[in-house]
Amino acid sequence: MYIGSAAGVGKTYRMLAEAHALVDRKMDVVIGFVETHGRAETAALVSGLDIVPRRVVAYRGVLLEDMDVDAIIARHPGIALVDELAHTNVPGSKHHKRWEDVLELLDAGIDVVTAVNVQHLESLNDVVAKTLGVTVRETVPDWVVARADRVVNIDLAAEDLRQRLIDGKIYGRDKIPAALANFFTEENLTTLRELALREVASSVDRTREDIVRRASGVAAPSRTADRIVVAMASDPPQTAKLLRKASRIAGRLNTDWYCVYVQTPDERADRIDATIQRRLVDNIQLAQSMGADVVKIENANVAPAICNFAREHGVSLLIVGQSTRPWWYRMLRGSVVDALLRNDLGLDVLVVAFGDTREGK
Repeated sequence: MYIGSAAGVGKTYRMLAEAHALVDRKMDVVIGFVETHGRAETAALVSGLDIVPRRVVAYRGVLLEDMDVDAIIARHPGIALVDELAHTNVPGSKHHKRWEDVLELLDAGIDVVTAVNVQHLESLNDVVAKTLGVTVRETVPDWVVARADRVVNIDLAAEDLRQRLIDGKIYGRDKIPAALANFFTEENLTTLRELALREVASSVDRTREDIVRRASGVAAPSRTADRIVVAMASDPPQTAKLLRKASRIAGRLNTDWYCVYVQTPDERADRIDATIQRRLVDNIQLAQSMGADVVKIENANVAPAICNFAREHGVSLLIVGQSTRPWWYRMLRGSVVDALLRNDLGLDVLVVAFGDTREGK
């Protein structure tokens, strides 16, 4: 997997160059989907490589092209190139996202070389929105990145990338001024570059540990002690931020994580507000998409239920969102967060700050 800080750093170019090197070594390589964006240097590297034709889909009177997963599987090459991993597929496709297509190719025994920009990692969504002021809609779960055998950072200094943009090597001339003034500022590109470097460094650390362990013949260690539990309420205001924080920490520790929702009697399906129920379902699906094992526990006492789950599963770290109840409410009736902080299990509790919110538990 090639990861870059932004469009134009050379991910697709490097992917195609690697494909030619593999073909020279008599490997069976095909282009499943590559987008050159009209860049002449990149387009030149497509020549000489076997291409699986894209499927054409009619959508609202417009013909759209997308990757033909079934055709690639039928061709069954050794390696498929699949660009733009975070891409959303044409409505009506077998899978909603291209990364799901890649998983199907892997399940079919086809190796994949792919590329993605770091801002598309799901757990970085809040960081990117806060630091860059950009909300990224297309994301890839971090656990998909963690599955890669090798993650390579395509690095380019901010000033060099801006010069490529000015030279017309990234976008058409009509888009350059707006890009320079908005997304492609030196500050934004430097931030994204740092995020990409950090992400690849974490991947290298995980890979190095696996290689050393296999070389020494040591079995994979039990990861129970490092397991993480995220306590999720039915309708907290910033659940996505909480889940992304947990996903990042689990990725750093290279460990499993749980998302636990305690359903109280007031939150049974026949009592819970329909709007809150929909939000809860959305949050559960988000947690699952990021690799969490989601567990629902029915109990009137939230904090003890979470602590019992942590004890039974040997968990050592609990992540919870900060209580946003008024101080007087917590003094009179207490809060789940305060109760978890007072646990007597030796369970570490990380409280994630939400900033200016007015609801919560």
